[in-house]
Amino acid sequence: MTPDTTTMNQLRAIVDAARERRAEDVTVLDLTDVSSTLEYFVICTATAGLQLNAVQENIREKAQATGLPRPSVEGPSERWLLLAFGGSVVVHIMTKDAREYYDLEGLWSDARVLDFPEVKA
Repeated sequence: MTPDTTTMNQLRAIVDAARERRAEDVTVLDLTDVSSTLEYFVICTATAGLQLNAVQENIREKAQATGLPRPSVEGPSERWLLLAFGGSVVVHIMTKDAREYYDLEGLWSDARVLDFPEVKA
């Protein structure tokens, strides 16, 4: 299933917000064909502490500006943070070690990866 324009704009805003705060390896998984309850995961890597917080604050602000609801926050810890925007978009911000340990891309390997190339200013 192809995401609608609104959803694509919301995902783009989240991806761009993560990259603005220097998050690395930003990946978007489309779970609509492989899960009955989840729609999209955005996964990115940040260093611990201050960067994790800066990334999540920027994502929260930019996502809500596109019409997504205020997210619920799971965690946070020094290794990972999860932002759930309703049932549609879940953002995982993780340190490199946590990302390797949880291997969400491996767990959801049958999900489609959506491409959001970096926008050059």
